[in-house]
Amino acid sequence: MAETNINPVIIWLRRDLRLADNPALHVAAQSGKPLILIYIDEANKGRELGGAAEVWLHHSLSALTASIEEKGGQLILRRGKAADILDDIIDETGADEVHWNRRYEGWARDIDEAIKTDLKSRGLKVESHKANLLTEPWEVETKTGGFYKVFTPFWRAAKASFTVATDLPAPETLDCAEAKLASDDLADWTLLPRSPDWGSKMMQAHTPGEAAAMSRLKSFLDGPVEDYAVQRDRPDDETGTSKLSPHLAFGEISPRQIWNAAKDNDYTSDKFLTEIGWREFSYTLLFYNPDLASQNYKPAFDNFPWDSDAKKVEAWRRGQTGYPFVDAGMRELWQTGWQHNRVRMVCASFLIKHLLTDWRVGEAWYWDTLLEADPASNAASWQWVAGSGADASPYFRIFNPFTQGEKFDPNGDYVRKYVPELAKLPKKYIHQPWTAPGLTLLEAGIKLGETYPHPVVDHKTARERALAGYKASRE
Repeated sequence: MAETNINPVIIWLRRDLRLADNPALHVAAQSGKPLILIYIDEANKGRELGGAAEVWLHHSLSALTASIEEKGGQLILRRGKAADILDDIIDETGADEVHWNRRYEGWARDIDEAIKTDLKSRGLKVESHKANLLTEPWEVETKTGGFYKVFTPFWRAAKASFTVATDLPAPETLDCAEAKLASDDLADWTLLPRSPDWGSKMMQAHTPGEAAAMSRLKSFLDGPVEDYAVQRDRPDDETGTSKLSPHLAFGEISPRQIWNAAKDNDYTSDKFLTEIGWREFSYTLLFYNPDLASQNYKPAFDNFPWDSDAKKVEAWRRGQTGYPFVDAGMRELWQTGWQHNRVRMVCASFLIKHLLTDWRVGEAWYWDTLLEADPASNAASWQWVAGSGADASPYFRIFNPFTQGEKFDPNGDYVRKYVPELAKLPKKYIHQPWTAPGLTLLEAGIKLGETYPHPVVDHKTARERALAGYKASRE
């Protein structure tokens, strides 16, 4: 145990819920001072976590608490304004040093800067660290000194400019302050839903925590990554993607750890690591555009003639659109808190372009239902699909929901899993049940409009309406 006359150092944990490759923790531990590890449920955060993300946070904090206790330490949980909580800890312990890993949302940067300025003015040592990105938003600039607005040149420049250091090891022990500090009971934060308890079912497909994140990465790199470039588009393949996104969003694993583990095989890992690049690019966009989740990146898009129908939007949320591939995706999201990448694009395109619904409606739904709820990637990706964002997909690109299903779920296994009422339908009709002969539907136990809905919109008509809307907004 450290000597009690040494002032302790505070490590303020946020979206970095890990012990390994945690620069703030590493530097604090190297100081030789007693450690105070704290997680604050901030009262003045810019945006409340969605319901699914709160479920993940609960289990992630629980796993981190156990890991810290195994090393002889304590994780302090407190709720309130971060500045007030940190002041309380400083008053209680005499701590004279604070470390945290940087975050990039506008509201968070404002809070961090105000706290750093205040504490430094009072004589405390305060350091922030690069931990959750390979390259920080200001580190990759265009030749004219601005930030990249298109992904491909951004990622090319980023890879040419950064050198990824070796992962930092987790401390062997956590020599925490001798006096036990008051800590909230995690259960009192009521992060888990109770009426109904849909969180328990959701977590059947996931294991939060640092150890689980590393295990998932190893399993993925031991084989599935070899076929990632192709299988990443196949939602019927459970091993086709890494499913690391929730672990990465909460910092249970760092992008540096992923990069260093995957980089040695450029051929098989390049496409996988490009997804890390998209996350990096998204954070650059968010850094320079703090309202990315609420305002069109391209102001000209403010004129788009949205014309959504509330009942159809609700059918989309519940997986009752009559388009099986879309419905399977929306039900997967609701049941598991995760959704396959290819399906995300199709479902987003359907809401925006088939239902002519403002992308912000979809972004808000995914914010609430995705376990990862990443503030940068979620907003940037929705704007990409809408055509309103940086590096936007062509406005005339409108995913055909049934041909996408036929191409990427050719046997209908994904649809059958999440839309079981269509399970007995032959694969010839599984993605377009309205084209099946009456006898085929009867034999499959399907009555369109009763056991499974008719399509809420006609694809051709919806496509033409969307194209007209996009053309009008550009005139």
